[in-house]
Amino acid sequence: HGADNIRDFFRVFLQMSVVLTFAGAQPVVKVGRVAGQFAKPRSSDSETKAGVTLPSYRGDIINGIEFDAASRIPDPARQEMAYRQSAATLNLLRAFAQGGYASLENVHRWMLGFVADSPQGEKYESLANRITETMDFMRAVGITSETNFALRETDFYTSHEALLLGYEEALTRVDSTSGDGYATSGHMIGIGDRTRQPDHAHVEYCRGIENPLGLKCGPSLTPDGLLELIDLLNP
Repeated sequence: HGADNIRDFFRVFLQMSVVLTFAGAQPVVKVGRVAGQFAKPRSSDSETKAGVTLPSYRGDIINGIEFDAASRIPDPARQEMAYRQSAATLNLLRAFAQGGYASLENVHRWMLGFVADSPQGEKYESLANRITETMDFMRAVGITSETNFALRETDFYTSHEALLLGYEEALTRVDSTSGDGYATSGHMIGIGDRTRQPDHAHVEYCRGIENPLGLKCGPSLTPDGLLELIDLLNP
């Protein structure tokens, strides 16, 4: 969760979005699974190593990943840690997205560096050259990040799976104007493959909020099951 790791993640994310936008000639909504994914779904309540059985690691928001009895004890104070870490990450991403770091010129320069320095970059060389020609033309007619704020900043949204419902409920707010409920722990909220049962609490919670929703559709999900979930979540 260090600042350098978040910066590098953001840089790669922006480069991918520019490639998709240019190649597809369509806007790209940038949603990262970041700033909130601290809970982990587990199929088993315990795990065994070298004959020792301990409670499963359920994410840093609940217990520790170290394989010892003390680390695997749930600690409510970890929720405060997760909240502070999420807020710090979001603030840093917001500064990157709106403070000029995400300008198209910067992203293009990073892309050229990737093409020049990485063997995997060769396949993107032709695309990078086309983007260079386009930006040269834009610069020639006076369209730059200094003259157009849309080239200087970008919108970036966060997402995570709403796994720990007590934490999510504590961060749910009602809009005073519309009366609608929103999860304020992230922009987009997800339901996992192991928590998507129509009559269970995760679906019930998500159907009551107005955030954009993500639904993991694993191989066990039938077409009729998907339609039922869609009707529940977005009637």
